[in-house]
Amino acid sequence: MSSYKKAYLAGGCFWGMEDLFRTRPGVIDTEVGYQGGKNDNPTYKNHPGHAEGIEITYNPNETSFKLLLDYFFRMHNPTTLDQQGNDRGSSYRSAIFYQNEDEKQIAEDMIAIVNASGKWENKVVTSLEPWSTFWKAEDYHQDYLVKNPNGYTCHFLRFEDSFI
Repeated sequence: MSSYKKAYLAGGCFWGMEDLFRTRPGVIDTEVGYQGGKNDNPTYKNHPGHAEGIEITYNPNETSFKLLLDYFFRMHNPTTLDQQGNDRGSSYRSAIFYQNEDEKQIAEDMIAIVNASGKWENKVVTSLEPWSTFWKAEDYHQDYLVKNPNGYTCHFLRFEDSFI
């Protein structure tokens, strides 16, 4: 039985998030997809209400949900509602899809830490949403920036120093 865990995050276009998370210590695998929306089997052209998100498989002996969230809050702007870079709309919202009350509490604590840090000019608008089915995106979206190194991304590390 695997002791790996999964985390589900959305923070704008999923290509850039996946590209940055794939190299984090303790991250075993990443998949991009759609979560939190209105239809089953969403596609890039039909995903009403879904966020472009990422499923992160990680080894809890090497990293933690809290450390993943710390990085998440540094690699995208969690203070812009339904927007990252040039991408606008609820598909590009900042969201944490928590799987249990422990993850929800860790997420709430991290939002308070990020807000208290004063590093961002505005307050965090990241939504906390109960986990719902994660629908894997089409194959051409998986590892997109590996396949297309000059492809579009609005993700980069905004702060070197950890919030925690």
